[in-house]
Amino acid sequence: MTSNFCIRLLAAAVVTAACTSLARAHQEDAAPISGDSPLAGKVRAANSRFLDVKAATAEGYAPIPCASGITGGAMGIHYVNGQYLKDDKIDIARPEAVMYEPMADGTLKLVAVEYITSKGPASLDGQLFNFNSAPNRYGLGEFYELHVWAWKGNPTGTFADMNPKVSCEHAMAPTQ
Repeated sequence: MTSNFCIRLLAAAVVTAACTSLARAHQEDAAPISGDSPLAGKVRAANSRFLDVKAATAEGYAPIPCASGITGGAMGIHYVNGQYLKDDKIDIARPEAVMYEPMADGTLKLVAVEYITSKGPASLDGQLFNFNSAPNRYGLGEFYELHVWAWKGNPTGTFADMNPKVSCEHAMAPTQ
């Protein structure tokens, strides 16, 4: 009788763990935004036109290769607008970069935007930008940047640079 009770108890624990795991996975998929900050909501409202990458290219954005982190995660493929980079203005509806995750089926999924300026310290709606000194891996002078993960939750924070839930695994190799 004792072994039967232990088996039932173990089975109940396994079922509970499986249900908890499934519930967490479903919750993560259903909640696209990490922390859903008020700024992320404003960014989504101002930039949802970029859900289709064709809107970004039509507005003068051009892709640069997918950016992965050395410790894991990625930023995705940045579509950058050179004119917005040059003007140094911060406008919620005109991000300097629009970021897409390459999917297995070849499509690109909008995950975030990035605001960039050489003037600082900079902020958007009270959120301070990160400072990048020169020299840097981008070959740029000093600049300030703010990523806003408005379409894909980021466990490291809505404004973190890298997102451990984003991958460059399905990025196509550049053609030569």
